[in-house]
Amino acid sequence: MRLPLFFVLTTVMIDAMGIGLIMPIMPNLLLEVQGGSLADAAIWGGILSTAFAVMQFLFSPVLGSLSDAVGRRPVLLVSLFVMALDYLVMALAGSLWLLLLGRIIGGTTAATHATAGAYIADISNPTEKAANFGLLGAAFGIGFVLGPLTGGLLGEIDTRAPFYAAAALAGLNFALGWFVMHETVTDDNRRAFDWRRANPFGAFRTIGRIPGIKALLWVYFLYSVAIYVYPAIWPYFTAERFGWQPQMIGASLAVYGICSALVQGGLLRYMVRWFGERGSVIWGQVFDFVAFGILAVIASGNLALALIPIAALGALVQPALQGLMSRTVADNQQGELQGVMTAVHALSVVISPLMMTAVFAQFSDSETSHYLPGAPFLLALALMMIGCLVLLRSRSSVT
Repeated sequence: MRLPLFFVLTTVMIDAMGIGLIMPIMPNLLLEVQGGSLADAAIWGGILSTAFAVMQFLFSPVLGSLSDAVGRRPVLLVSLFVMALDYLVMALAGSLWLLLLGRIIGGTTAATHATAGAYIADISNPTEKAANFGLLGAAFGIGFVLGPLTGGLLGEIDTRAPFYAAAALAGLNFALGWFVMHETVTDDNRRAFDWRRANPFGAFRTIGRIPGIKALLWVYFLYSVAIYVYPAIWPYFTAERFGWQPQMIGASLAVYGICSALVQGGLLRYMVRWFGERGSVIWGQVFDFVAFGILAVIASGNLALALIPIAALGALVQPALQGLMSRTVADNQQGELQGVMTAVHALSVVISPLMMTAVFAQFSDSETSHYLPGAPFLLALALMMIGCLVLLRSRSSVT
């Protein structure tokens, strides 16, 4: 199963690279397409991110449930093929509306994260799930290392070059998967596709009936809204606060990716062993508290770079929560659960970019009487604290 696992992890890594490739150039790209100010670009960046997330919200349960019925392999391969075409559309886009169309298609194809998570659940023993979900997180982190670095470098040459690179990566991975990916859905764990359960609202109702899981989904939602403050405003925040250019923005995201990969691919196994999955979630949230509080008020770019390893320790939260929830559902519901989790994350991404970029625009505008570009981090801190309280009050029997 090594080559298929490599393909699935590579798919997640390329998803992260695709995001990271374009993040450093988004402010310049939006200014190039529409003109205006950086604050205006931030608002449009939030709209594009929200469109992407809406499609993830709608299609993650569909693709997760579909993979429970027809298999993980066809869902992953078809999505990769469409993703490659979508990046070509983005590379050629000359208007905001074509960029918006590209993000809509991209959000649909990126909904395969649920299928990748279901594959990991298929091949994992119950006690290994959190650690193996950590591998997915590590792959995502590695993608964040390579993506922003490559995007920052290519963005210095041309704002469209990162899109061509992302299209090539998706196409190459499609070719790899065609030859090495084996199916893990068998007659023993296959579940018939049902639209009533595949739509996000039906899937929420079904999964939400499982004892103890509703509170964990709320924790995951609040965490996702809070943690998305990084991709939502980091390019704009660092450009405004520290005067960073695309190459420096890409480098900072790469450092975060390296640290996150080390946390999820290595440290997480020991944290789960020492503190359990629930304890690992709480520790991750504590590290996020510290990072958000400091980023809200600092004015030094060097201090922001020094803080990144502490911020990356918050990467403990997602795989630990994922393992906690995966152990509460049946084997033939893994795709459905991962679809719900991806939809919850997508719903948070619908909300977070609009909220965070609006707060950033309000507190970074030249005419504001309360200049504080780091204000979105204070909002993220409050949301994370609420999630921690929900977790502490929950009575799930799974630890």
